[in-house]
Amino acid sequence: MFSDDSFMKTITIIRKNKILKGKLRLPPSKSISNRLLVIRALSNNDFSINNLSHSDDTILLQKLLHEIRNSKSVKSYIELDTANAGTAMRFLTSYLTFLPGKWILTGSDRMKQRPIGILVDALKALGADIDYLGKLGYPPLMIKGKSLKGGEITVDPGISSQFISALLLVAPRLPGGLSIRFQGQAVSFPYIHMTLRLLEFFNVETLQKRNNIVIPEADIIGRDFTVEADWSAAAFWYEAAILADEVDLVLEGLQKNSLQGDAILADIYQNFGIVSEFNINGVRLTKTKKKMDGYYFDFSDHPDIALAVITTCAALGIRGRFEGLKSLRIKETNRLRALKIEYSKLGLNLEPDSPVELIPKIEFVNPQLKSNPDLKIETYGDHRMAMTFAPLAIKFGSIRIENPDVVSKSYPEYWDHLASLGFEIKY
Repeated sequence: MFSDDSFMKTITIIRKNKILKGKLRLPPSKSISNRLLVIRALSNNDFSINNLSHSDDTILLQKLLHEIRNSKSVKSYIELDTANAGTAMRFLTSYLTFLPGKWILTGSDRMKQRPIGILVDALKALGADIDYLGKLGYPPLMIKGKSLKGGEITVDPGISSQFISALLLVAPRLPGGLSIRFQGQAVSFPYIHMTLRLLEFFNVETLQKRNNIVIPEADIIGRDFTVEADWSAAAFWYEAAILADEVDLVLEGLQKNSLQGDAILADIYQNFGIVSEFNINGVRLTKTKKKMDGYYFDFSDHPDIALAVITTCAALGIRGRFEGLKSLRIKETNRLRALKIEYSKLGLNLEPDSPVELIPKIEFVNPQLKSNPDLKIETYGDHRMAMTFAPLAIKFGSIRIENPDVVSKSYPEYWDHLASLGFEIKY
């Protein structure tokens, strides 16, 4: 295991062959873990969460929920810092609105650039007392917990599915329950579906129609739960597999019938020649020869795997057109802008044919990625940027990544896993 002190400003990842063989146990799903922590905080009885994620985001949310549970002051404001954890910011915004107390919910500089107005407006419609302490529509927030009412609200689901999930998680605790009517098309709907399935596991009835979700008032009954492995983390191993010449890689803990929408990776990479063979322990990846001229995909429902799939096509020199990327602008960094900058270092200029700053799509016809020894990939404080570009060491022989410790946000053992499969990590 790499120690905290071992992370320097830049690491070099070296790969001397294109054979990818071995076995890995992927980290637990961060998305499932974070939802379970909030459900447990809201439930009538305690329950065990087995295989809880050890990512930075989950550890932080667990810590903040502990602080909330043990807080004693109701006269003065208690400040809670969500750092760069978007899930914690959005879920706690809902959770704190009906919890007795006075709260200031803040975060990193980047968090203060990530919108939250849609969620705040929805909660205010239910009677919440929330004020902005900075720019209108953005954190930090000042929340006074009070009794809320249930009822029907209309929400734009086209910015972040976490706004919807944050409302759904508290819905059973609202008098009369909650009916959410969508105004427009939802992004990342599989994450909303995940939230609904988890609520159902804990005795909450859900009713879903085309543009409407109804959650009746209910007691959340705690039951022990084991978290499955993270399909979003698997994206970078599928990417690595397609760049290798010979593949026999076992990813333990992944489930075919998963709560996670990103399990679609197996179908996506089948188009590229990656065979996913499922068993009770996980999935085994092997590779067959398959020629592709081009690939199109709409990532509206699967934004967390977008960088890996797009970079796969770019690295293979395959024509690509990718849409549904709007939500990438409000992640840990503006991933559209970051991808454009880092691709340009590799000789792929997305301008002027694909103005990603204006239109949330990426398109290239004949990509040719090139590297040089002086090249450094910046990560912009974004875990998925680091893990997207690291597999290119297979293609180039080596690649340099700045600020590699960002992976701890979702996949703390990522560099150790690379090393266990024969990648050399120099720092």
